[in-house]
Amino acid sequence: MRHAGRFAVAISFSLTIIAASAGCAEEQKKAAPELPKQFCWNAFDRGAVQSILPTGDRLTHDADIFYFAERKKSSNCLVYVNGNDAFSAFAKFQDDEFGFDWSSFDRLKPDPVRIGKKAIAWDTGAITYFPCRATANSGPSTARYLELTIYTTPAKVENQRKSLPHLLKQFAAFAQKELKCA
Repeated sequence: MRHAGRFAVAISFSLTIIAASAGCAEEQKKAAPELPKQFCWNAFDRGAVQSILPTGDRLTHDADIFYFAERKKSSNCLVYVNGNDAFSAFAKFQDDEFGFDWSSFDRLKPDPVRIGKKAIAWDTGAITYFPCRATANSGPSTARYLELTIYTTPAKVENQRKSLPHLLKQFAAFAQKELKCA
């Protein structure tokens, strides 16, 4: 009789472990919500951005028009998963090169990237700048340099340092084409 009790406890414990493991397996299979076909001015490869989004149930995004003028020197695109920042892209014009202070990124140990005049990438972001006097999608402006920045969520850090330079290159090519930088 005593062995039957132990056997029942062992079976009960085993079933509990199996049920708990099944629950964990289901959680691991959860995926990131799907990006819309058009997001962030269509500047990025949808699959590349999709692969770095965190898991969640709900995705929303918001983007300014990609247009610049003397009083509108920046534009941004924000992607949220479950209300939290997941991917951000910023474009900002500067009048001269002295406005670019990236010393705050030093603590992130960024890697240099060969895009634009200068570029760096770290685990959760990348930034570049290059000369650009916009001749399209813009009004009159004295700005001569365009800075592009990408930020991602730290939730999936393992592959982002490798993928962000590619996304930054796409962003730079898009901006140069859209603005017809002179």
